[in-house]
Amino acid sequence: MAAIFVLLWSILLLAGGAVLAHLIGAASILSFVAADRTRFLAAIPQRIIAHVDLFSIMSMPLFILAGEIMNRCGLTQALLDVANACMARLRGGLGHVNILTSVFFAGISGSAMADAASISNTLVPAMRKSGYSLEYAGAITAASSVIGPIIPPSIIMIFYGALTNTSVAGMFVAGLVPGLLIAMALFAANAIQAYRHDHPRGESVPARETLRRLLYALPALVVPVVIMSGIVFGIVTPTEAAALAVLCTILAGLFYRQVTLSVLFESVQRTAILTGSIFILLSGVAAFGYLAGLEHLPSRLAVLMSSLGLEGWRYLLLLNLVFLVAGMFLEVPVALALLVPLLAPAAIEMGVHPIHLGIVIVVNLTLGIVTPPFGAALLVVSAVSGARYWGMVRAALPFLIAQLLVLLLLTLAPEITLALPRLFGFA
Repeated sequence: MAAIFVLLWSILLLAGGAVLAHLIGAASILSFVAADRTRFLAAIPQRIIAHVDLFSIMSMPLFILAGEIMNRCGLTQALLDVANACMARLRGGLGHVNILTSVFFAGISGSAMADAASISNTLVPAMRKSGYSLEYAGAITAASSVIGPIIPPSIIMIFYGALTNTSVAGMFVAGLVPGLLIAMALFAANAIQAYRHDHPRGESVPARETLRRLLYALPALVVPVVIMSGIVFGIVTPTEAAALAVLCTILAGLFYRQVTLSVLFESVQRTAILTGSIFILLSGVAAFGYLAGLEHLPSRLAVLMSSLGLEGWRYLLLLNLVFLVAGMFLEVPVALALLVPLLAPAAIEMGVHPIHLGIVIVVNLTLGIVTPPFGAALLVVSAVSGARYWGMVRAALPFLIAQLLVLLLLTLAPEITLALPRLFGFA
């Protein structure tokens, strides 16, 4: 009865606009009282400090800062120009350019929303001018933004690593192949749509101009190379790689003559706001996780799932559904904070590798932002570009189907995800 009261009170506060981190913390404290575990409340501050005082989690604000600087310092146009030189000559070329630009963005910012907003301002008008429908241009922009959090660096992977004590470096390495597979699936879907709807070819850029654009974009392209090569070969930790990413992004911005004190101040200010919101959410989750451990909730859930015959890949398929729906309705950090401490330990106890589980969860949550009826990336692109939302939804369905097929492959074939981490000693 007490548990039902706590649940109803939490729903009422959430509907009233309460801050989710405060709500999670308050509900956790009330749950301690309801479960007659009040004697353990004195240990909560220590549990919160232990939950956030991790060396790997220090990389989160630094990667956020690198992405904020990138979006303000001219790297966007340089990456777009080199993608245009490489892919525009193909049929449906600007669609391919859109996808390739997202791959480049992913290696620096790791943010789907930043990707969607930036490309909506630049490529969507260019695609419309070249003869694409506004809805198709918006749909492929939203669909390709999914790549951002999957190809490292990824804020979501750092958050997952902090929640489950999983190697962030291992998660980064594991994200490379799934991210590129999703990009290849989008290229294929765009090529099919280009031939079905007779999409135009873009400009054919001469070899000399392609080389010039490549050299000009080199400072932007070198950032993800530095990050991943340093992590893969053990030269730097993810936190040191994040600091290096900030330095490289500033140097690239100086090369493009876009770095000013106001730009740096705005980037740091935005980073502080985002980091603060994430850390207070982690603090609320720490209290909930402590109670879940005391009550053996993950073990009980694992026993329940086993009794229902939902073990191994069957349980993973269930998690796919849960996290995909959660990604449609909740912000990604919120969905991670609410669901991972409860559902992930049961999967790991069943023998699912935590790195494989993390990649499956990350892909599900990011696909949720392009899944109707409440896909956040679709809403952002619609607001920025002026494209009709439901028209974009229809145009995005072939891309979403291609991405879901990749997700199913990743779920059922864990070696696709784990091969690189094992090769480099992270799994």
